Amino acid sequence: MIKSFDELKETLRKMPEKRKVAVAPAQDAHTLEAIVNAARDGMVTPVLIGREPEIRAILEELGASQEEMQIIHIEDKTACVQKAADMVKSGEVDCIMKGKIETGDLMKVLVNKETGIRKNSTMSLLAFMESPNYHKVFAITDVGLLVYPTKEQKRAAIENAVSAFHALGVEEPKVAIVAAIEKMNPKMKETVDAAEIKAEGVEGCIIEGPISYDLAMDPESAPLKGYESPVAGDADILVMPDIISGNVAAKTITTIGGGRTGGVVLGAQVPVLLVSRSASADDKYMSIVLAALIGKNN
Repeated sequence: MIKSFDELKETLRKMPEKRKVAVAPAQDAHTLEAIVNAARDGMVTPVLIGREPEIRAILEELGASQEEMQIIHIEDKTACVQKAADMVKSGEVDCIMKGKIETGDLMKVLVNKETGIRKNSTMSLLAFMESPNYHKVFAITDVGLLVYPTKEQKRAAIENAVSAFHALGVEEPKVAIVAAIEKMNPKMKETVDAAEIKAEGVEGCIIEGPISYDLAMDPESAPLKGYESPVAGDADILVMPDIISGNVAAKTITTIGGGRTGGVVLGAQVPVLLVSRSASADDKYMSIVLAALIGKNN
């Protein structure tokens, strides 16, 4: 069980060798501010790929120690991402962070069958959450990539998430495939998918579904409803029916529920950080920490 984000930060800080984060293209003030803060705290070692003069100018504005920064000068944005992918394949970096480039352009390079770093058939966005109203860190999938996932995509997203939790030291995460009800209803496809995935099983986890959100997250709900499951009230991973429910759940927890979050894209050889400019400084920081911890083990 991971009790808090602070526990994860301390785990990363104590690692004997700092994980390397490739930022591509790195000439973006918001991105550099986030990675510089993480580096200052001894969390990671940045590898900044892009236009060196612009990168150095931003680092100077941030008051960053440039001697500690590895900077690789490349003009073209696409070539920056390809360099980052090549460094992943050669074992030089542990994760990739999106800089000044459109997400679609970055992902096009990373999923290229010949030169990219795609590992699994499906890539998914996993949002880790810390809430003052829950007893441990949990995660929601998918909150930003899989719009209306098929049963196969849900299974792949679960496998991605389970692998990430294994990398964080949770040997057998508890997975809740969320629906509005706990019984299979042929008219509600998400309940059919959940029941079938549970019946088939997923290696390395304890899985339940269909299961309602309250049963998955509230220990008091299961006894009241007479529902028995080791996942009830103790879920590590929530698998949502679609991107809308996943996105709304995550944002509700952070905006009015007092929660914190950090997200990573899984399914490549290393985690990929697609941190939004509008994300809070804490969100960006925790995304870096989580990606670095998961590293090549995802």
